[in-house]
Amino acid sequence: MLQKSKITAFVELGKFLAQFSLDNTQPQNNVLLNDRFFSSFEDLLALSQSHNGWFTKEQVYFAVQSWAEALTEENLSKWLSNYDFSNVQPKTIGLILAGNIPLVGFHDFLCVLISGHKVLVKTSSNDQHLIKFLSNYLTSVEEGLHDFITFTEGKLEGFDAVIATGSNNTARYFEYYFKDKPSIIRKNRNSVAVLTGTESKEELTRLGEDIFRYFGLGCRNVSKIFVPKGYHFDTFFNAIFDYQDVIHYEKYANNYDYNKAVFLMSNFKLLDNGFLTLKEDQSYSSPISSLFYEYYDDIENLKNRLKEDHEQLQCIVSNGITANSIPFGQTQKPQLWDYADGVDTIAFLVHL
Repeated sequence: MLQKSKITAFVELGKFLAQFSLDNTQPQNNVLLNDRFFSSFEDLLALSQSHNGWFTKEQVYFAVQSWAEALTEENLSKWLSNYDFSNVQPKTIGLILAGNIPLVGFHDFLCVLISGHKVLVKTSSNDQHLIKFLSNYLTSVEEGLHDFITFTEGKLEGFDAVIATGSNNTARYFEYYFKDKPSIIRKNRNSVAVLTGTESKEELTRLGEDIFRYFGLGCRNVSKIFVPKGYHFDTFFNAIFDYQDVIHYEKYANNYDYNKAVFLMSNFKLLDNGFLTLKEDQSYSSPISSLFYEYYDDIENLKNRLKEDHEQLQCIVSNGITANSIPFGQTQKPQLWDYADGVDTIAFLVHL
């Protein structure tokens, strides 16, 4: 099957998804197969929170819009122009997907298909409906994709390589179980922000997006900030006040109450604004509703530390302090060429 046909199918999917937004969902006349899929997808989005309590309407629509913006002919062409697909021999690639945020495994799904391979997908029980719907749309636009996509509920079998995402514990299992197959095994990672104290209120407000989007459940969410000695948190707290409504969501509020109680019972010193606790901690991984912070004396020493710990980090947010820093507010808007863990998925697939 020609790659051009697959690109066209994904571009059409992008146009389809672009119709759905939190404030203005409207069918467009130039979108293929709306008569079959528009109402059904609207219903699925409305039911998403019943499938996964964290998948609120706001979060699901954000994910859908993000993919609509990514799946354009311009983006796909720019991304794929860096690779040579001429020698790809189609193989079956097993995908074991995470389910922490909506459509979190769709990039791997896209990479496998666009590189010329067949995909064998084992979804997470926490996110098993959205990707199957998008797959149905793709195969309806381009019938040739039917032979390239399989979903499985049981044991993953009959594959030539695997891409698996899970916790550090499950990654150890994956590494043993798939030791005889080419693989990409993804573990826990966290994202951090480096502040200098010179950030504007607007920049810190955008940092709030990196912290609170998807309730902080993603590996690209900022879970820790580094601040200079003597940093005053008043400006930070004032800037993120726009996100106060997060506490009105029951699952987040329950985590806030529980984690705050655990910290206080352990006599930890906390900073608290009523919907987020800040705890001084050397770890990168903070619990939901909490943000860790750590003071630094020397920015060069901090940069060296972050470089040494790169395998624990997904994103570093700053005003260009480190190489490949992500601007404030952009962690949950990756480009197609922003690969998880810095591992080039397309290169892996092309050279199998």
